[in-house]
Amino acid sequence: QLQLVESGGGLVQPGGSLRLSCAASGFTLDYYAIAWFRQAPGKEREGVACFSISGDIANYADSVKGRFTMSRGNAKNTVTLQMNSLKPEDTAVYYCAALNTYYSGTYYCSLLWEYDSWGQGTQVTVPS
Repeated sequence: QLQLVESGGGLVQPGGSLRLSCAASGFTLDYYAIAWFRQAPGKEREGVACFSISGDIANYADSVKGRFTMSRGNAKNTVTLQMNSLKPEDTAVYYCAALNTYYSGTYYCSLLWEYDSWGQGTQVTVPS
């Protein structure tokens, strides 16, 4: 059974940093595109970043480009989202999501895809 578990959320002051982790079980990330989405209260869900391990390619939303970095984690079957220069508008629940790309043979990722496996989310709060 596919499972994604996020960790690393918390409260951080503006300008600070956090590192989120997404641990996958039941499948290997090598054949998946992994993405981070976020949803703030009263707002629609927003794609933040995605990463293709097979292609070693990441894509970012304009709102986080230059501040967030997504990469393969040091622990097996994990990916991380390093968030620097955090702003109050980054406050949201952050979700990890996955999409199998093995059969499509793609080596990149897109935040426009319909990701079909989701974690439970982790809260990130940056007070104003």
